[in-house]
Amino acid sequence: MRLASCTWRVRLAELILAVGGLLAAGVAASLLAAQMRVPGLLLFLAVGMLIGSDVTGLVPFEDYDLARDIGIVALSLILFDGGMSAGWSEIRPVLGLSVSLATVGTLITALVTGLTAAWLFDLSTLEGLLLGAVLSSTDGAAVFALLRGSRLRRRLARALEGESGLNDPVAVLLVVGLISWLQEPGYGLADMAWLLVRELGIGLITGLAVGSLASRIFERLRLSSAGLYPVASLATGAIAFGAAATLHGSGFLAVYLAGLALGSASIPARRTVAAFHDGIGWVAQIGLFVTLGLLVNPAELPSVALQGTVLALALILVARPLAVLAAGLPFGLSGRELALVGAAGLRGAVPVVLATFVVVADVPGAEHSFAVAFFAVVLSTLVQGTAVEPLAKRLRLTTRQPALPPVLEESGVVHRLGAEVLEFPIGSEDAIAGQRVRDLALPREAVVNVIVRAGRAIPPRGSTVLRAGDELHILVQHEVAREVRVLVGRWRSGPVGAAARVRPAPPGRKPVFSSWSWSDADGDAARPERVRGVPVLERLRVRRDAPGTLVLLGDGRYAVTGGRSAIGSRAAVASWAIRRLEHAREEEQAWFENVVGALAADRPFRRASRPAVGPERDLADGRSKAPADPA
Repeated sequence: MRLASCTWRVRLAELILAVGGLLAAGVAASLLAAQMRVPGLLLFLAVGMLIGSDVTGLVPFEDYDLARDIGIVALSLILFDGGMSAGWSEIRPVLGLSVSLATVGTLITALVTGLTAAWLFDLSTLEGLLLGAVLSSTDGAAVFALLRGSRLRRRLARALEGESGLNDPVAVLLVVGLISWLQEPGYGLADMAWLLVRELGIGLITGLAVGSLASRIFERLRLSSAGLYPVASLATGAIAFGAAATLHGSGFLAVYLAGLALGSASIPARRTVAAFHDGIGWVAQIGLFVTLGLLVNPAELPSVALQGTVLALALILVARPLAVLAAGLPFGLSGRELALVGAAGLRGAVPVVLATFVVVADVPGAEHSFAVAFFAVVLSTLVQGTAVEPLAKRLRLTTRQPALPPVLEESGVVHRLGAEVLEFPIGSEDAIAGQRVRDLALPREAVVNVIVRAGRAIPPRGSTVLRAGDELHILVQHEVAREVRVLVGRWRSGPVGAAARVRPAPPGRKPVFSSWSWSDADGDAARPERVRGVPVLERLRVRRDAPGTLVLLGDGRYAVTGGRSAIGSRAAVASWAIRRLEHAREEEQAWFENVVGALAADRPFRRASRPAVGPERDLADGRSKAPADPA
């Protein structure tokens, strides 16, 4: 009994040692890949081949079923991480293009590549189409890794990222449907179409439902430890995938959509969650590529080298460009953009994982197809992975900003105090480049703490002009985090800044002035929609120390809300604010000075005949025209 226990412990220790060694080898391979400027996944595959049974024999492994299961789990983790790092705010502007590339583009790629494979390998049309479907999907892990270090224009980068997340379910269903078509009598095109509609529909509904529910829960969730939030987010991905798959839907689509939903939500401990999933994503990539490398017999590759090269070139030079042309042209992509997107269709682990589906299903010639798919993936990754960035520079489709800049993050210390510190890097194509801080339209519960420009900290003022390359650090209370994240989309794509003002028609009689103490019955002083029944046309200033605003009303009058409030003509409200300023407490003085200055800037006033002293400027003709403040 003691001997058996000892043997069990030794085997477990050896297994743990092997896993640790493989992860360490993966980290070393990633460092080496950065030095050699080649995609890291190639070296991960090489590590697997090196330690496999056909080279050194250190890790004998020929279990295609286990490799398929590892691939499914790893791809789910990678897709979930990719969705969370993007979020709907980034994908939404290119959603139509991404969906078109993921559906139309994948189908055309499978068709052209499949017909080429049938001709090259003397296969039946269905067998050729099956091999084409295996190679039809771009790989999320490969594309995410490429974009992290690239300088592609953000629109193109996000379109490629969205495509790689959305086309995996389509390719999986094509492979599953074609396997059934080959093996089941009576199975045909109508059955495949129904399979696609059913599984994508269930995956879509499940992913959106789980993601939406999880987002609402996260926004209200207050756990005792920041380390529990990554557990909750991981549970979200598992529930999304498992629920969709149980209902016979696409788990891959569901888990990616759930990740997108969480990526847009106000998640507590966001930096902790993002770092956790980034690490899990790397573990999944290393484990997946090493596992697939273990399955490959290097001795078989020379026999498929010529045909595999021709098929890979047909995929890269013919199938992918045709697919991108058909899918991207309706969305207004230029010729240069079409060429770049066509060149950026990296294959990676997904085609190799799909090839294991074919082997597990015992389709005739499956192992030959696996070797061909592996060879085509390696060639595609080597050629496209190293050529995309130079091509983008040559086509002048790069910027100085990273294609996937750091997302809004939070500081764990500030989070415990009920706020987040958001970091927003301004790119040259962002709409807020060239605008002023005051044009950011931040709510009262958010403020720009500091602007980092060329490595130096700049104290922000309302008049500070924002430049490309600046980094905004914004303190935001949890209650308005969602509102600020919506603003981020406008900061990138517009509109930003003061809208063209539609001045109300001047009143036919003298504007009525009144002042009063704001109450709950008057509404939200920080975001009033109406003041004394008159709709708010524009918010001119927002008070920071307490709820309050200066607004322009639909009848041409101005109003100050919150605390002691006033409504009337521009001059009347300004004179009232000057009188309030004389008797205001220290914390209120800045607000009333802001009101006076904003009213003066809203429309130039004539100077008084006497010099203006401080804020007490004559706002009309040298004498106040406002009625006395009853307060």
